[in-house]
Amino acid sequence: MSDTIKLGIIICDRYRRCAGGKCFRALRNRDGAFNRYVDREVELVGYTTCDGCPGGNVEYLGEEMVGNGAQVIHLATGLVVGFPPCPYIEDFRAFLATRYGVEVIVGTHPIPATYLDTHARLGTWDDPAWGPLLEPILADDLTREAYD
Repeated sequence: MSDTIKLGIIICDRYRRCAGGKCFRALRNRDGAFNRYVDREVELVGYTTCDGCPGGNVEYLGEEMVGNGAQVIHLATGLVVGFPPCPYIEDFRAFLATRYGVEVIVGTHPIPATYLDTHARLGTWDDPAWGPLLEPILADDLTREAYD
């Protein structure tokens, strides 16, 4: 691998006690939204929460992450699979990209199978706008099951 890319990860505050196990495993294995880095070295330069609705920390965390060299910020899968999904995902993405000039990706680890099943039964992601957000983190059945 070559060409190190520096990343930041923002998690939903309701998971503030999360130690990042699924995100870090996916990063190490290049699963989910991290499969885009399969041929690159990656350095994690920031990991924090949004600070709760409506994302009070998002206004400030970008400056620190970018100051630490972040070129891409990932909005963790928990923002998508939690119930309800974060209503501010698009706002976060637009703000961070505009204010700090970084690429913002929705998702980290693959969606666990149990979450996909529950949200499918609830119809949470029936709106076509969810399609592009879910695509990088859907993965195949075996991978989703490995993240349950």
